[in-house]
Amino acid sequence: VDTSEHAAAPDPTNDDRIDWLRALPFVGMHIACLGMFWVGVSATALWVALALYALRMFAITGFYHRYFSHRAFRTSRPVQFAFAVLGASSVQRGPLWWAAHHRHHHVHADTAADPHTPRKGFWRSHAGWFLTRGGFRTNPSRIGDLLKFPELRWLDRYDTAIPVVLAALLFGAGMALERWAPGLGTNGPQLLVWGFFVSTVVLFHATVTINSLAHRWGRRRYATLDDSRN
Repeated sequence: VDTSEHAAAPDPTNDDRIDWLRALPFVGMHIACLGMFWVGVSATALWVALALYALRMFAITGFYHRYFSHRAFRTSRPVQFAFAVLGASSVQRGPLWWAAHHRHHHVHADTAADPHTPRKGFWRSHAGWFLTRGGFRTNPSRIGDLLKFPELRWLDRYDTAIPVVLAALLFGAGMALERWAPGLGTNGPQLLVWGFFVSTVVLFHATVTINSLAHRWGRRRYATLDDSRN
């Protein structure tokens, strides 16, 4: 994390605006999912997409959420890094960014300072906040316990590196399977589209339903100050 950059005083007039230039890769990932109509589908591609969805969802819920954000359990530094890398492959930015935003959310849940409360609108709570200028910023004051790990700071600073590597590996694996295991019926473009783009986009929207759907619909078992529901 570049603390000099991220610690800069926020500009309330600009922070809530969508940063369309930086949002282009996010939009492009959704458009890339349409490639399924050109690359076709196979059981191999579907299994790869499902496996990557499950593994990365575990990394997000178990580590980005429970471990990095809430420090709910302890683990070794190698395991911490391994799941930070797996979480980073989900294209939900780095572990420091994720933890800082989630901790901020819990301090200000469903108030004006909560960037993804549905009180600001469903679209805003679901994905709009993720693409704002303020949404791209990492607040180091909330993650002092994590900043001591240089490998986590690297993942946060170069958060696109791991997804690019995953996409390249999937394309390469598909090309290899097409050549040496043609009976599996897949190829590079197909594994790239299904294993990376489709799986990642579904994973993102499943994750952020906790911000949007789970704060608008469902049962409230306890009278809390926020709108969270089961």
